[in-house]
Amino acid sequence: MTGMIKIPAHQPSSVGAILREEFLAPLGITQGQLAKAMGVGRKTINELCGDRRGVTAETAFLLAKVLGTTPEFWLNLQLMNDMWLTKHNEALAEKLAQAKVLVAE
Repeated sequence: MTGMIKIPAHQPSSVGAILREEFLAPLGITQGQLAKAMGVGRKTINELCGDRRGVTAETAFLLAKVLGTTPEFWLNLQLMNDMWLTKHNEALAEKLAQAKVLVAE
């Protein structure tokens, strides 16, 4: 493998928190305005802001376009959160303990 992803020690800020606190509130943009600018339903934005929906590649491109960021910003933020949550999942820890190595490193 050509590079490892470093999972932060502390849970990173969620996509919803970043969207609410770093973009919508300071810029005075409502969820409805963001949804309209992106061409998606308000429910989609509400679920993103409430951390009930993850960022897809399509959503990342739309957020980047309307908020002046990059798709990678949103996808990396989502990835870091997914990796952190998965790493701290007790059910996964049990599965990993039972998993058998098939290929030597």
